[in-house]
Amino acid sequence: MDRRVTIVEPKASWPTEFGTISAAVRDAVGPLTLRIDHIGSTAVPGLPAKDVIDVQLTVAALDRARLAPPLIRAGFVEQGIGNDHRPPGATGPDDDWRKLFFQAGSGRPVNLHVRVAGRPNQRYPLLFRDYLRAHPQSAAAYAALKRALAALGIDRGVYADVKDPACDLIFIAAEDWASQTGWALR
Repeated sequence: MDRRVTIVEPKASWPTEFGTISAAVRDAVGPLTLRIDHIGSTAVPGLPAKDVIDVQLTVAALDRARLAPPLIRAGFVEQGIGNDHRPPGATGPDDDWRKLFFQAGSGRPVNLHVRVAGRPNQRYPLLFRDYLRAHPQSAAAYAALKRALAALGIDRGVYADVKDPACDLIFIAAEDWASQTGWALR
């Protein structure tokens, strides 16, 4: 399997595809769903990205026994319980960065991140997304970085490891923006 990263131009279909995936996740998990959000680069209009729809399912508890079976029946493949990248300066317990992670078993590539409401790792991708939506110059700089990294032909894991510190820099600016504008999860 080729593990190199390919960045594509933005597709007008990404929001609609997210809507279809979101409905399938909601149907599968039902009342355990608190919210479902389109996250990642495909959620930022005009931003080039890997052609993978990132979805965040927010739940009250990271209850694998209740969440995994219906998601597996819906066609997702469990990748296990893991930890998100923890940005420098993040305080609190390691559990604040834990998640369940699934990918689409076939068809349209999807990364499904299951996170607990109110934890920093649930907030991070939403603030990051909203900041890039509000700051096209930052989104353009981020796109240039992603294209340059992809052009190196590096492995997806190395790509993520190199990109994480840049995301942290964007997140620091996003935190300042959130404080100045009163941004909050809605």
